[in-house]
Amino acid sequence: MTTLFKVFLLFSSLNILSHEFNPAHLLINESLTETNSYEAKWLYPVKNIGERAEITFPNNCDIESKTPYVQGKYIVEDFNLSCSENIKGKSIEIINLSVLSDALISINFKDNETFETLLTNKQSRIEIPYDISNLPIAYLNLGIEHLLSGIDHILFILGLLFLVKGVLNIIKTITAFTIAHSITLGLSVFNIISLPQSTIEILIALTIIYLALEIRDFKKIKYTPWTLAFSFGLLHGMGFAGALNEIGIANENIFLSLLFFNVGIEIGQILFIPLFAFFIWMAHKYKFYQFTSVFGSYLLGGMGFYWFISRFIEIIH
Repeated sequence: MTTLFKVFLLFSSLNILSHEFNPAHLLINESLTETNSYEAKWLYPVKNIGERAEITFPNNCDIESKTPYVQGKYIVEDFNLSCSENIKGKSIEIINLSVLSDALISINFKDNETFETLLTNKQSRIEIPYDISNLPIAYLNLGIEHLLSGIDHILFILGLLFLVKGVLNIIKTITAFTIAHSITLGLSVFNIISLPQSTIEILIALTIIYLALEIRDFKKIKYTPWTLAFSFGLLHGMGFAGALNEIGIANENIFLSLLFFNVGIEIGQILFIPLFAFFIWMAHKYKFYQFTSVFGSYLLGGMGFYWFISRFIEIIH
């Protein structure tokens, strides 16, 4: 019966899909030479549930659209806007925005001001303010969304906590993971290091499989896992960077945008770590830790193998 349960759990986990971080992006640049003229680029994920979302630009603008084309993971459509007045104080709305695809809005004005925000299917309309903050808060929200929507990263954190014994080791392990992914996130965004995103995603899947094997063998007693967290964190940081590079940083505050994105990832982690740690502590306290660790091992292993196989198939196709 136990074997049947393990097999059932393994194959059930193979049917679970991770939500790929793949937000839409509307980029608008004000013309430097023509008054109240703008060039807009709308990038919408190719892999999307339902029909493609459409943009309602300010009603004081005449719109010229070009034929959409596919670029990487996105369907791209270019627009020329000729407006009767500045679009500050006007509204932009995105219709039919998918529940799985938020939209980053970036507007660069010729006076070097940049307005950025994140729209969702619940809040799909925004009024462009007259007074614009220079803080790239939208990238903070993107970082939080990326962590919360990245099931592979969440499971990796869960796996790390299974290998940790003691509060000090938890702090050391999570700090090591944070430092490592912050390093490679920055280096990748500035093109100092680079690996194909498809390769990185396969390697991340392998890190989850490795954790599953470690959990099953109860190896946490033999070593402190912060070194493992740092090593694998370097890979996860490149995964974070790949997601950010897909949509791009469309403003001049690249350092601040990168910082806010990274802080958003940390906030997302903090939301899960106490919950996972409390659950594992309860498992120890009420004597069902062994069952929990076996369950966690098969869950991580099944998901890791699924992602490894599916991501490898994407490469060869």
